[in-house]
Amino acid sequence: MHELGVVFHIIDDLKAVAEENKIEKIDKVTVELGEVSTVIPHFLADCWKWAAEKQDLLVGTELNIETIPAITQCEDCGKQYGTIAHGRTCPFCGSEKTYLVQGNEFLIKEIEVAE
Repeated sequence: MHELGVVFHIIDDLKAVAEENKIEKIDKVTVELGEVSTVIPHFLADCWKWAAEKQDLLVGTELNIETIPAITQCEDCGKQYGTIAHGRTCPFCGSEKTYLVQGNEFLIKEIEVAE
């Protein structure tokens, strides 16, 4: 389960931001997760609950996961379409000359702290 490793990276980034900004407690973290990022949201949430409780900075911190839809671009017809529904084959022209435009990301979008 690589989600635990992902959570450890998030925690490392949050610690760095907290130290840099003299933050003692983070209330909420919002991450953006691409549909085809290979990170499974409910596994990520479970790993977060376990790991965050071991960090004073993050005890009780809420993790909010937002999904970034996977979008593919066709090189032949230039149209974009939903990757999950159609895969690599363009539903407009049938071409397989396609590439992923978005949906593989994993980003920390927002960190909320009480003032």
